[in-house]
Amino acid sequence: MKGTYLGEFEELVLLTVGILNDDAHALAIQRELKNQSGRQPMISSVHKVLVRLEDKSYLTSKMGGATAERGGRRKRLYEMTAAGKKVLATSRELRNKMWDNVPQVVWEGGKP
Repeated sequence: MKGTYLGEFEELVLLTVGILNDDAHALAIQRELKNQSGRQPMISSVHKVLVRLEDKSYLTSKMGGATAERGGRRKRLYEMTAAGKKVLATSRELRNKMWDNVPQVVWEGGKP
C-alpha cells in the first residue's frame, strides 16, 4: 500500500473535489465538506491538504477567471487526475472488503 495511502481528511477532500467537479476551489470545498460531514474544517487545513494532494499527483490545479464577487481576484480550481481517481477506487475497494469481512455477530452485539 506504500504510495497509495490516503489519510481520512485527504480522502474526504479528494471526494469533495469529485463532487464539486468544475467548481472545486478551496472555499467551495470547505463548504461542501461541512454540508456532507457536518464538520467545519479550517480553510488553512483545506489548503494544506490540496497542496499535499497536488504534490502526490492526485490533483491538478489552474487559475480560474476573475469575478466581480471576488473583487476581480481569480480562484484556484482543482481537478482530480487519473491517479487520484485510482487511489480513491483502491481505497474504496479496501474499505468495502474490510467492512464485508466483519462478522455479523459483531453488529448484533454478541460474541462469536
